[in-house]
Amino acid sequence: MADTEAVAEQVFVALADPTRRAILSALASGGPATATDLAARLPITRQAIAKHLNLLTEAGLVCAEPGERRRVRYRLDSAPMQVAQQYLAALARDWDGRLDALRRHLEG
Repeated sequence: MADTEAVAEQVFVALADPTRRAILSALASGGPATATDLAARLPITRQAIAKHLNLLTEAGLVCAEPGERRRVRYRLDSAPMQVAQQYLAALARDWDGRLDALRRHLEG
């Protein structure tokens, strides 16, 4: 569970920033893209996009792949997001059980 929690934490940190969420949305809707491509679609500089892409790469949410003319293209990787979803589902199950027990206690 510790590995799951660490992956989930990285995902949550990455998703906490609205610019990074916009980058992920742009990649989800438009497919793999370079930092330059993303800068043309979003109201942010290419340098700032590159900084955010580095953090997204560290979190495992995007993968860098070589493109034409030494340009790096970034594509989504959903595996860390699935780990974060599993982590949240486990927390929800734990809380649901506790809340059900409290409800039974209060009703009984």
